[in-house]
This record gives sequence, structure tokens and C-alpha cells, in this order.
Amino acid sequence: MTSFSKEHFFNLSAFPFKNVFDQTEHIWDVLKYIDQYVREQFSSGKLIPNYQERNNVYIGKGTVIEEGASIKGPAIIGKNCFIAHGAYVRENVILGDDVRIWHGTEIKHTIMLNGAVGTHNGYIGDSIVGNRVNIAAGAIVANLRLDRKSVHVRHDKSKIDTGLLKFGAIIGDDCQIGVNAVLNPGTVLGKNSIVFPLVSVFGVHKEGSTIK
Repeated sequence: MTSFSKEHFFNLSAFPFKNVFDQTEHIWDVLKYIDQYVREQFSSGKLIPNYQERNNVYIGKGTVIEEGASIKGPAIIGKNCFIAHGAYVRENVILGDDVRIWHGTEIKHTIMLNGAVGTHNGYIGDSIVGNRVNIAAGAIVANLRLDRKSVHVRHDKSKIDTGLLKFGAIIGDDCQIGVNAVLNPGTVLGKNSIVFPLVSVFGVHKEGSTIK
């Protein structure tokens, strides 16, 4: 993999908020702009078509939020999503259409593209999750180094300093993350990659990788 541009990881053609990626050179750069982008959606005073605003959260048409789910704005939730009882969606999250978040999963400062799924009892922090990605039960996308230093991406025997103190993972379209797997800070997965259950993942993995 020689490029970390958005086109190498995601098809953004149907993502309703794709312009959040406009300022990116490396794909993880978008994490620097999520807060600003979400604030601008609310400060513009214009309601997004087919969305309603509730407690500083935009919610798309057809989305179901079960009683007992917790959503802390500002946040944007796309159309026809499902947020289960016990899920925790924190501030500065952007969910595309048809996203499903199941019981016990926490999401923070993250973009999830269309059809992505965070299943039961997981954590997804400071990450970009591609179209139709499935993150299975108990999987963790960790976002903070133990030494609290900025996160590096390990690639071709070198380290790229992202300048981010919190950065979980880039997960390309159609990846599958197995139960109780851990994606460590700075993990980058190309499209159609598979992570087996209970695996601890570091570094950059090309499209179609199987990690076990």
C-alpha cells in the first residue's frame, strides 16, 4: 500500500456527509475535522433534509432508537439506522445510512459509513469505519497509547506520526472484525480484510488481508 488517500479505503459516493473528507491528505486527517464539521451543521441553522433535530443530535428519517440508548450530542445519525437499548453514542459521531449499533457498544468521535455494524459490547474510538464493515461482539478499537504519546502508523519499516493523541483505526469497506479482536491504535486495514476472533492487530494491512 503506497497511498493513504480516502479512495484507497472507501467508496464515498453514497455517503451523505462525504464532504467531511474534503481536507484530507492521509485518511486519518479527517479525525482532526470531525468536531468542526459537526458544529458547522448545527450552527448553519439549516435543517438537513429528511432529518430532525433532537437534543443537539440530527436523526435521519426511518432511524429507530430504542429506549435506554444514550446519545450525547452534537452528533449526526443517518437514515434507517438502528441504535439498540444500552448503546452509547458519544459526541462528534457521524453515522451514515443503515448503520446498526447493538447493545453495550460505545462509539466516540468516529465516522461509520453506510451499512456498518457495531455489534454487542464493543468500543470504537476515534476511527473511520467503512461501508458494510461488521465489528463483531466484544471487539475493541482502541484509541490511546499506554504512554499517552501521539499515535504512529507503522508502514514499510517506518513510522508515520499522525499528530493525533487519540486515533483508533481505519477500517476499509467490507472488512470483517471477529469477536473479541483488538485493533490497536494506528491500525489500518485495506478493503475486504478479515480479522479472526481474539487477534490483536497492529500496523498497516493491504486490501484483502486475512489476519489470524
